[in-house]
Amino acid sequence: MVMHLNGTPCALGFHMPAEWETHAQCWMGWPERADNWRDGAVHAQRVFARVASAISRFESVTVCVSSAQWENARSQLPEHIRVVEMNMNDSWFRDIGPTFVVRRSTTPESGDAVSRIAGIDWNFNSWGGLEDGCYCDWSLDLLVAKKILGIEKIPRFSHSMVLEGGSIHVDGEGTCLTTEECLLNKNRNPHLSKNQIEDELKTYLGIRKVIWLPRGLYGDDDTNGHIDNMCCFVRPGVVMLSWIDDETDPQYERSVEAYSLLSNETDANGRKFEIIKLHVPSPLYMTEDEAAGVSLDNEAKPRLPGTRLAASYVNFYIANKAIIAPQFGDKKWDDEAVRVLSKAFPHHEVVGIEGAREIVLAGGNIHCITQQQPAI
Repeated sequence: MVMHLNGTPCALGFHMPAEWETHAQCWMGWPERADNWRDGAVHAQRVFARVASAISRFESVTVCVSSAQWENARSQLPEHIRVVEMNMNDSWFRDIGPTFVVRRSTTPESGDAVSRIAGIDWNFNSWGGLEDGCYCDWSLDLLVAKKILGIEKIPRFSHSMVLEGGSIHVDGEGTCLTTEECLLNKNRNPHLSKNQIEDELKTYLGIRKVIWLPRGLYGDDDTNGHIDNMCCFVRPGVVMLSWIDDETDPQYERSVEAYSLLSNETDANGRKFEIIKLHVPSPLYMTEDEAAGVSLDNEAKPRLPGTRLAASYVNFYIANKAIIAPQFGDKKWDDEAVRVLSKAFPHHEVVGIEGAREIVLAGGNIHCITQQQPAI
């Protein structure tokens, strides 16, 4: 049984903590759908196992797997990683898992009876619904957050607003980053205005200010420009922005646009932002062989050869004392990303995950396939 909480997180004293705050564990799914992951997901599964193993050096990891894949996943994952049977339509746990919120002090409204941790179960429509989404049946994904909260016996806030975890980043001190390209897209919540969406974010995440970047990463069509490919918080007052030096590249305009906006913004506490530029890899494109490995059917968005991949080093995961970062096989920018991340997070070990291209081929990366559960 999942305990359902009445009222809103903010009214009950909850807020979403920053990703660098201590985690109890990390949640992941297991890829298998052949119409999104090439060659029956065998390559992606190896990389997911690599990501899970890397994170498990620093915090506990639970991987959720369909009954058909349980034995396969169990054989590929280290024994100390918990494997739980769970059905899902695909394995993007940042977006279909719960957004965890914490309550670290009592308020007159909440009292001592309310748990110190809860999960928000947002609505989900496969990043755009029947017309624009990535697949046309997401009924199993809709149950993932509730199942995770049930397993952990964590209370649940439900929300009818369509929102994916990859579309928000918070600093834990009242500020949220997002993009207009995603949250204001008519394929999410056409009945809500920008101000209404902002009010819901404040009420459910316990934040005081939303900073809206106009657009996400160039080519990130699957998610309509999730913030976690474009920009993230490093610590309060410091952000990391996907960057490119080539003025002829279509990403350049987006990066300069975001840089200009952030340069003239302050966070919820009035701080001007320090902006760290993190260069994207040289343009990557889906090959003929990679596209040919994806099964064609009418259930999912086609993966076409020549498509520019939405590859970004900003799509990393902050584990307890570690940064789990994608590596795309572009030595120059892979090495530069590790250097920049090591400098930005001097007290964290930067762990590069080789072969992260396999995740981006299906539309996301390391941050997209992980969801942290805060420690309380």
